[in-house]
Amino acid sequence: MIPISRRKLITGGLVATAGIAGVAAAGPLVRRYGLIPPDCRGAYGAGETLTYGAQRLLTTNATAREFPRSMISKVPFANEIAPPSEGFKKLAAGGFADWKLQVDGMVARPTTFSVSDLKRMPMGSHITEVSCEEGWSYIAEWIGTPLHEVLHEVGVLPQARYIVYRSIEKDWWESVDMADAMHAQTLLTYAMNDGDLPVKFGGPLRLRVPRQLGYKSVKFVVSLTATDSMKGFGKGLGSASPEAGYAWYAGI
Repeated sequence: MIPISRRKLITGGLVATAGIAGVAAAGPLVRRYGLIPPDCRGAYGAGETLTYGAQRLLTTNATAREFPRSMISKVPFANEIAPPSEGFKKLAAGGFADWKLQVDGMVARPTTFSVSDLKRMPMGSHITEVSCEEGWSYIAEWIGTPLHEVLHEVGVLPQARYIVYRSIEKDWWESVDMADAMHAQTLLTYAMNDGDLPVKFGGPLRLRVPRQLGYKSVKFVVSLTATDSMKGFGKGLGSASPEAGYAWYAGI
């Protein structure tokens, strides 16, 4: 992404406050900085672009709110997950020792990591809130490997614009742009609060994206793919979420 000057930030702010009239004005600016989301199409395309473009221009380096340990939810809510597949059951029976994370695409060194491999890399943690589009939320401590550490390890290429990540569960996948992929709070989490990440919360490995709504924090992650285009991934909308009627960018 091209560095954005203070002047452009101010311009972005003015555009963001311009409402519907600002959509047309934002067009050249978001195109200039490549801020058109993959799901920019149809009746809501202009609005999705304005939301994504304005937030990226104004909040690229902003962090999700972090909370004191005293505010960790005593009974965090675990939303329903599909019954585990036979493959998942087999991995669970072995304590997930054979769980693998494949990293490929636009990288210099495609690599497969075990959870143990990730635990040997630099660790990150934060106490943040999971907010669901359905209205529920909870606060927990998330511990894991910053995604940017993995991307540096494999040598992500400069032309990559998105990281696509997939769950072991069929058809469950998402993607984020490089601003979120390289953000310090984006973690490949393997622990939560006082122990290993429970299965019902996505264990053994979940990508935690605290700057976006909960559906972007996919559970049971098994692969990452760096790409410069979402064409060829699903319907080209950026993830399974917009294919189901949600927005690709779910910033909070």
